[in-house]
Amino acid sequence: MKIVFATNNKHKLDEIRSILGSRFEILSLNDIGCHADIPETANTLEGNAIQKARYIVDNYGYDCFADDTGLEVSSLGGEPGVHSARYAEGTDHNSEANMQKLLRCLADKDDRCAQFRTVICLARKEDVADYTLFEGIVKGTIAKEKQGTEGFGYDPIFVPEGYNESFAQLGMDIKNGISHRARAVEKLARYLVQ
Repeated sequence: MKIVFATNNKHKLDEIRSILGSRFEILSLNDIGCHADIPETANTLEGNAIQKARYIVDNYGYDCFADDTGLEVSSLGGEPGVHSARYAEGTDHNSEANMQKLLRCLADKDDRCAQFRTVICLARKEDVADYTLFEGIVKGTIAKEKQGTEGFGYDPIFVPEGYNESFAQLGMDIKNGISHRARAVEKLARYLVQ
């Protein structure tokens, strides 16, 4: 089964392909010739995932799933949340700047509880008015400093519940088994094979 994952982020693509294995042929935006700047203007993770998936179905005619992920920190009222990729002012997907801003914001906070939340939207070309949502959550804490070099985004400062090491220290095999994205993707996979 061919399905588009609405991303050109190589890290995300590799992670999804690793989680789904050979059950599906996962195409990237690049694979289908989509070089558009797909809108992500919603104020929720759900809204952004729906926008991206619908865009591909409507404009390219492929079944598609899209995700949006946010890091939600309790003591910051859920920030950075939907703005996680652009948390540091004047940046776009600058992981280092985003992490440094978050560490500064938490410098005087005792409560460092956080969760990563991924929402995936599946949109199908045969049912253009409908979509299905899948959510994955992993709880944890924000470390006081960066730890580890693997992964991407906030991985070096996020320590998942039940572990003493950050996602960036645990490595991709462990992360792919327990992550927010893995949990959402497994729900998507179970739905697709029904």
